[in-house]
Amino acid sequence: MTAGRVSVVVVSNGRPAELALCLTSLSRQQGVAFEIVVVADAAGLSAASGLPFAEHLKCVAFDAPNISAARNLGVGHAAGEVIAFIDDDAVAEPSWLKFLAGPFSNPSVAAATGFVRGANGISFQRRGQQLDAAGLTLPLDVDAGSVSILPPPANGAIKTEGTNMCFSRSVLVELGGFDEAFHYYHDETDLDMRLARQGYLTAVVPMAQVHHKMAPNRCRGPGRVPRDLFDIGAGWAVFHRKHLPAECRPGCWTACRAAEIERLQAHSRERRIGPRELDGLVQRLDAGHAEGTSRPSRTGSIAPVELSAFHAFPAPARRARLLHGSIWSRRRLRRVAAIAAAGGCSVTVIELSPTVLYHRVSFMPEGYWLQTGGLFGRSTREDPLLSLYSHGGRVTRERDRVGVERML
Repeated sequence: MTAGRVSVVVVSNGRPAELALCLTSLSRQQGVAFEIVVVADAAGLSAASGLPFAEHLKCVAFDAPNISAARNLGVGHAAGEVIAFIDDDAVAEPSWLKFLAGPFSNPSVAAATGFVRGANGISFQRRGQQLDAAGLTLPLDVDAGSVSILPPPANGAIKTEGTNMCFSRSVLVELGGFDEAFHYYHDETDLDMRLARQGYLTAVVPMAQVHHKMAPNRCRGPGRVPRDLFDIGAGWAVFHRKHLPAECRPGCWTACRAAEIERLQAHSRERRIGPRELDGLVQRLDAGHAEGTSRPSRTGSIAPVELSAFHAFPAPARRARLLHGSIWSRRRLRRVAAIAAAGGCSVTVIELSPTVLYHRVSFMPEGYWLQTGGLFGRSTREDPLLSLYSHGGRVTRERDRVGVERML
């Protein structure tokens, strides 16, 4: 099998603005034949229909609070040999799909995952992880400059990131897709463990990068403050029931529960939640776990033959442009960038102020990348607090930092 055609499945519920930005980033992918399948509630489908490329989207209505069921529905409508997933609150670098799907030219590869940048657009949220037998994450040492094709570790799995992962469609069908007992949490973790049990190889692709802001949803509020832990408790119960011997489950749940309570206490110390809210969240965690111990597992809902033909998204070659200047020229820079992006260019803007401000990167609704910060300030958080640069030297440094992913 070759990488061939790629279907991107985006699931969305309650976040129409974030979905629109995600889809705009996907519309600018380069170097691979792809289609976009949107599985969303009414607000999300309305936002998608208002985009200038709406006619090129496959849109599927779904409004139940179950990400696994939504993903399985998306897979049913996906006609690519390879199926990628990205969250609606993430945006993808223009080379994301090209790099993520590349390893599938090796017929032994069943899954792939990339690196995830966090809310500031620079620091990494995830850079490769593995799972132990209890579903807990452990570090994974991979070369950040090349693709690693890895067998599953003993008694564990290579972790794919839910907002940056890709699978062979035939393998997804063979394994029955995502288990719909996981409504929100551990859905891809369970799939990773089932892949590992069959001995499938997973590729870790550092150059395949998305930016993930972790926007509020029904389970978390702004700043990742928990709103409801029911599905997290249920997810742990279902996972432990499926993947651990019965005698190991109580101890593992005790450790997981303690970690969740410590997380709540950290929020409480910062006064993001009060004592009464904390107690209520713990009660919901325990109630979810109790319900999850008997929640039936459900796989196998994916149609073995795709439900619709491949709907290729137009992906003309885009000339990469880098615009840069001081903060005093930002209006002009952003105006030129928007025009260039609308004209089909892949545009990056770097705005520098004569300060030591930390840098931030955002993907703009007009379709270009914007990096702001101080001429002498940090971009990567490992940089010194103060670095002496000329304007040209700093632009060169930042271009080199993102050049591969941004195709500059």
